[in-house]
Amino acid sequence: MSDRFDQGMKTRREVLGDAHVDRAEANKTEFDLPFQTLITEGAWGTVWSSDGISRRERSMLTLALLAATGNFEEIPMHIRATARTGASKQDVMEAFQHVAIYAGVPKANHAIKLAKQTYAEMEQSDD
Repeated sequence: MSDRFDQGMKTRREVLGDAHVDRAEANKTEFDLPFQTLITEGAWGTVWSSDGISRRERSMLTLALLAATGNFEEIPMHIRATARTGASKQDVMEAFQHVAIYAGVPKANHAIKLAKQTYAEMEQSDD
């Protein structure tokens, strides 16, 4: 694999956690290997590995973009990642308020619902 792939896997593990990445790797097949390589190099090895903005800011941007584009299935994963990126609940709410104004209240409302559910699950697992 490439240096960018290796950096991407390191960053992916730092942001999403080993357990998440191990599950994803265990489910990887020959069919989706090209896609997994693409996101590991592109998303994690380039975008998330850049030091242009902080991981906290990147986390907020990612959540806002996911909500604004209606890609709700990724929101819980990225809410869980906030425990490692430093984005607070207040940061996430600020991002979703921007979504409400610039992309629509229903999208923000649904993203907030998912975030609340995910935060509750995270708090229960800490007990």
